[in-house]
Amino acid sequence: MQRSAVRPSPVFLAILAITIGGGILIVFGDPSPFGEPDVAVKAGTFLMVLGGWGVSLCLHEFGHAFVAFKGGDREVYFKGYLTLDPRKYTDPVFSLVLPLLILAVGGIPLPGGAVFINHHSLRSKRIESMVSLAGPFFNLVLGVLLMIAVSVFQPTWWLAAALSYLALLQIFAFVLNILPIPGLDGWGAIEPWLSPQAQRFGAKARPWAPLILFACIIALEPVGDAFFALADGVYNLIGGNSTLSALGQYAFMFWR
Repeated sequence: MQRSAVRPSPVFLAILAITIGGGILIVFGDPSPFGEPDVAVKAGTFLMVLGGWGVSLCLHEFGHAFVAFKGGDREVYFKGYLTLDPRKYTDPVFSLVLPLLILAVGGIPLPGGAVFINHHSLRSKRIESMVSLAGPFFNLVLGVLLMIAVSVFQPTWWLAAALSYLALLQIFAFVLNILPIPGLDGWGAIEPWLSPQAQRFGAKARPWAPLILFACIIALEPVGDAFFALADGVYNLIGGNSTLSALGQYAFMFWR
């Protein structure tokens, strides 16, 4: 029973297979960095980035659930959160479908959410903070691993571009999620240490504060540009390649 609870679900494995299939399509496409990417590269980049983002959303929520499980919340085990199955989330549409749709249409990597954590069962304030930080940590680690893969294995040009763009999206998700705004993981990390008055404010603001932030990122170009510039700065600081990520975005959003 314990082994089956932490086994990746068929849905997660299907998303992972789509990601890998996209990478294979890119490899069989035109490897030349000059000119317009061919159909195989465009289709492969779209599938790989979209599937990879879906994988990262599942890993993000798994990070929250796994640390909560280790910290004393046994309910995440019985709710199936440790199976990486997005159908087990509190709202699969807003957790997976909507973020994928917004990324596909607008190229904006909004976070999904969420798994329900029983904070009363966690053993300490430190563990509560760790639970909140675990999700963004998974995004950061995945982004760094993708950068290392590009640097060490030196894949074909367009595959390197797709991997680099996917890495940039992970860094964007990390930067966005650690903001100390009610409803985001950054607020969740500091909330246990705040005064009761601040916690009550956060509880009231939690439903609408992220929506206002996301609306500003999408609708107000200066705000969106500022967030992308910040994420790109962090991405370059830890070894990312902006040229490759820009080409990956170009191949992903081929209709523009």
